Amino acid sequence: RPGKSCQDDCFQASLRLRYEKFTFGSNIDDFLWFCVCCYLFVLHCFCYWLSSSCFRLYSTFASLFHGFFYLTGLHGSSGKLTGSTSSLNKLSVQSSGNRRSQSSSLLDMGNMSASDLDVADRTKFDKIFEQVLSELEPLCLAEQDFISKFFKLQQHQSISGTTTNETEEMDGGNLSRSYMSGVPQTISSEKDMIRQMMTKIFRCIEPELNNLIALGDKIDSFNSLYMLVKMSHHVWTAQNVDPASFLSTTLGNVLVTVKRNFDKCISNQMKQMDEVKISKKSKVGILLFVAEFEEFAALAESIFKNAERRGDLDKAYIKLIRAVFISVEKVANESQKTPRDVVMMENFHHIFATLSRLKISCLEAEKKEAKLKYTEHLQSYVVYSLGQPLEKLNHFFEGVEARVAQGIREEEVSYQLAFNKQELRKVIKEYPGKEVKKGLDNLYKKVDKHLCEEENLLQVVWHSMQDEFIRQYKHFEGLIARCYPGSGITMEFTIQDILDYCSSIAQSH
Repeated sequence: RPGKSCQDDCFQASLRLRYEKFTFGSNIDDFLWFCVCCYLFVLHCFCYWLSSSCFRLYSTFASLFHGFFYLTGLHGSSGKLTGSTSSLNKLSVQSSGNRRSQSSSLLDMGNMSASDLDVADRTKFDKIFEQVLSELEPLCLAEQDFISKFFKLQQHQSISGTTTNETEEMDGGNLSRSYMSGVPQTISSEKDMIRQMMTKIFRCIEPELNNLIALGDKIDSFNSLYMLVKMSHHVWTAQNVDPASFLSTTLGNVLVTVKRNFDKCISNQMKQMDEVKISKKSKVGILLFVAEFEEFAALAESIFKNAERRGDLDKAYIKLIRAVFISVEKVANESQKTPRDVVMMENFHHIFATLSRLKISCLEAEKKEAKLKYTEHLQSYVVYSLGQPLEKLNHFFEGVEARVAQGIREEEVSYQLAFNKQELRKVIKEYPGKEVKKGLDNLYKKVDKHLCEEENLLQVVWHSMQDEFIRQYKHFEGLIARCYPGSGITMEFTIQDILDYCSSIAQSH
């Protein structure tokens, strides 16, 4: 309905027509001119109404979106958004009493630590975020289609006479006056015109989405993984429909924020690894950042399965795993309570098991490296530890091998005063079967104190020690046979005794 000024213009036009005494039947040109003036007058009145109603329309949508995002952030709203093509229904805001009665809301989740969150909580945010995007997408597309049809913009490929490099904001009245006055337009095409109208109506969407993203990041930084995948998919969908549309541009801007949060999440994890401190009074076990990497990788694999942004995750994996490797070695070198080999062995075994289970293709090289480090430090720990039960026997045969390395023939070693047959028998008598079993039992207890329970490597290490002990036993027997031929000197326990000792000790603990 035209405003008061438009009614005054109508009255003045009527007087002017009566004064000029148009006779439509006498001059067809006068009649056509009169029709054009009437058409322009109606268009002028409509543009005046559109201009005066623009702010009210924006306020209506802003109120609608604010209520929708408020309820989404509070409880995960199930309300529906509708646009001009149907009915614009405002979401009813629940009473404060009902809000307090709701449990496990997103605002409550925002006050929880990341360790308190479980898979259900993260899945809840993922569903809410997806619902928000799914509600916005059809609404914006429907509103854009309505604007295009209402203003008949789809009938024109471009608007003639557009030669400026800048885009100015224009209301309906300014737009109509530009057409009537013949002033060159500031809008390069009909798509730009539609996008400007959509921006005027929906300019509240981007800040509201950013607020929701900030809330999700506050709840748990790992939510950035969900948001990156969901937002990327919706941007990709919007760009397939129209790369220059308002929806595509807005979601693209928000995607930049989401990607920034994702990068921040990765950087924070790497920073925490670098700043880790270990207790000097308790054994190390599986390091916290190693367990967190496993949690991150498992979550990421479930989220990024068949996702468009897989490349971003692979780059993050490479950064994280290198930081994990460096930090494990750093902690192992600083450890006082737990032997360095044990820290390396347990944590790289955990990393290898994680990568083997998740089958992350971009980390195949790191998986092999983790296995190699685990194996090397397991062997190093076993060899170092086994030097203790038969310490004197080990030192004796190390001396024998040193003499052979110096050029003394093996069969002549027994003529050396420090390594003659009597010295060999004296050393062997110090290790009867009973003493060997006692030494192995003490070794088992020490290994048990070094290893952590969660990795459950005790039996693996003990079996490796058994194999290494048998290997050393055979090596000692070979040296005796070569360096003391015909002496009849043998160890006071056999390989079968070793197997029985190890089995009995393992079962007794």
